[in-house]
Amino acid sequence: MNEPILTIGAARALHLAAQGMLRPQRTRARKDDVLAAIRRMGVLQIDTISVVARSPYLVLWSRLGDYDPGWLDALLAEGRLFEYWAHEACFIPIEDYGLYRHRMIDPGALGWKFAGAWMREHPDEVERVLEHIRAGGPARSADFERTDGQGGGWWQWKPEKRALEVLFTAGRLMIARRQNFHRVYDLAERVLPGWDDARMPSIEATRRAFALQAVKALGLAKAAWIPDYHRTRPPHLRPQALVDAGLLLRARVEGWKEPVFVHPDHAALLERAAAGTLAPTSTSVLSPFDPIVWDRRRALELFGFDYRLECYTPLEKRRHGYFALPLLRRGQLVGRVDAKAHRKAGVFELKSLALEPGVRASERLLRDLAGALRRCARWHGCPQLALAHARPEAVAPALRALLEEGTDAGQGPTDFVIDQTPTGVPP
Repeated sequence: MNEPILTIGAARALHLAAQGMLRPQRTRARKDDVLAAIRRMGVLQIDTISVVARSPYLVLWSRLGDYDPGWLDALLAEGRLFEYWAHEACFIPIEDYGLYRHRMIDPGALGWKFAGAWMREHPDEVERVLEHIRAGGPARSADFERTDGQGGGWWQWKPEKRALEVLFTAGRLMIARRQNFHRVYDLAERVLPGWDDARMPSIEATRRAFALQAVKALGLAKAAWIPDYHRTRPPHLRPQALVDAGLLLRARVEGWKEPVFVHPDHAALLERAAAGTLAPTSTSVLSPFDPIVWDRRRALELFGFDYRLECYTPLEKRRHGYFALPLLRRGQLVGRVDAKAHRKAGVFELKSLALEPGVRASERLLRDLAGALRRCARWHGCPQLALAHARPEAVAPALRALLEEGTDAGQGPTDFVIDQTPTGVPP
């Protein structure tokens, strides 16, 4: 069988189609669309940074447009999603719970995510937390008073918090819901009653399911991209073995030596991509933890986008800012914007916007970006935008004018006083 050959543009289009990012959402999003988007991605990574909407909410907005963020919280509370370690900490469709039981049964394999030695050394603290939840019901870390006399700095967890986390990683506790984005823990048997480990798939079936799910979510995948999606550990299945078993398809991308693999469910999309009829039209703002960019090597190979999240980089070494958001435009990653939502003031601050080298700042491109930024700002409850700096500098006046098209008369972004430091301003 001849392998379809894709241009790099067609490869990007196939990837975006699989991720639900080929075209804008045509109808107003509903609650079930949130669950469908997560099922399409397989996992939705969680992060707590909130200079703009927290990452899981922003990832969903990029795909669905305006939607109620409370729907994500409700799906978790209803038991249609659960939380666990996948790519990192993620929301996961509940039907995939069995795939993660192997990690819960052997949590030590998760490395730093499981403080096994601490758990063995502090059995009394662990049992006290369990008994508190057994008797009193679901609990947050804040429900336990700090008694060790230490401060509450980053990673300086009180013993009860540490106990909650190791019990969660070991699968004895689950997240029943979130309250103001804080985890509420409960006994696993109360969150997921009726679960029996006899239903757990074999480790071989689990490895196969993870590989197939990763390829399907990615649209197309080099062999090296597959393990990162769920952070699976060796030994890994050879994708070619799945091709031989009729579970995957193979294709080629012009200029790439190694083949790519495609899920059979995307056979029609693959055919359209090879024919050049899969045209991306979506322009949106992405989270740094969006599946499209979370694998930095894949983003570089597929989009030519060299991306690094700089919130953990010292201020003086930042190039693009504290929390630069990638800008997707019609199948290309064309730039990034360091943004902050001033919700009380109703202003979405664009500290710095930079186009990628070689991107031509046409009027159509700037209009597409301005429209996406306005939509993002309004979803944040910020009707006004303020652009401090742009690179190249020549695009700033035109982009400001386009951004102002959607502002109320007399309340334009120039009425908002912003920090004029070019980049690297922490929240």
